Amino acid sequence: MPAVSSVPVPYASYLRVYEPLAAFPEPERGHWARYARRGTSPTAQDELRRSLADLLATPPVAVPVHESADAFVVEVDGVVCVCPWRTRLRGWLALEELPGTLPPAVLDAALPPVVRGQAEADYERWRERNPDARPWIRTALWQVPVRWFALFSDEERDYVASGGPGKAPGLRYRTPMVQARRRVARALKTLRDALDEGPLTEGLVDVGRWLEEFHPRSLVELDYGGLVHALPEEFLAEDRSAADVAAGLAALRSGDGAAAGEAYERLDERWRSVRNRQHAN
Repeated sequence: MPAVSSVPVPYASYLRVYEPLAAFPEPERGHWARYARRGTSPTAQDELRRSLADLLATPPVAVPVHESADAFVVEVDGVVCVCPWRTRLRGWLALEELPGTLPPAVLDAALPPVVRGQAEADYERWRERNPDARPWIRTALWQVPVRWFALFSDEERDYVASGGPGKAPGLRYRTPMVQARRRVARALKTLRDALDEGPLTEGLVDVGRWLEEFHPRSLVELDYGGLVHALPEEFLAEDRSAADVAAGLAALRSGDGAAAGEAYERLDERWRSVRNRQHAN
């Protein structure tokens, strides 16, 4: 699909969960075991190209007709873990959020109402048969939500500088599921003891509930994804957002409101500058 490769990369970040094979019932477990043995797991760029190919069709395909049989694969301490793409489910979930992110005229031009209506009807029927389904991947456009950083420590930061022309830098965090859950619980206690309920607390509650859906020996990953194509390399090299979140929470626990405010200001300024790029010419 050479025409697709010329389409700009969406500026999105990802929060992923990789589950051990033991977490999956048969016959799905067997499928993923065979899939992992092939050793040819597609990349995030491959997934993106396939999604863009659907949107370039006439009429556009809002949500894939069939669920993806692909996944990201990693090995953790000798245990194979997979993160199913579940592209169809994620497409339906993204479609629900579109009306709040695009002007009506733009939305109707990109995805006509009849296309969206058919996708919504398909989702309703599918949900009746799969009431407990949940995605292994969460996506955020033009930002990394602050609540995601609460799951990780600065020591888990993995930054890779640009490898030259055509090779973008990369930035990600990975942590064991038990550690991510522990950090969410501690962060929630800190916020509730020090502050009134607000968006950050509500967002952490939502992330915590999502994490509880997965096997305790899973791996949690935050990937800056396509954001690396929109940000200067020096921004990425100097970005220590997880450290700032940890510093702010530590300051709240010790009653140092001034230090907590400074950490929040660093985060807000950094990510406000990123979000502003969305509306820049």
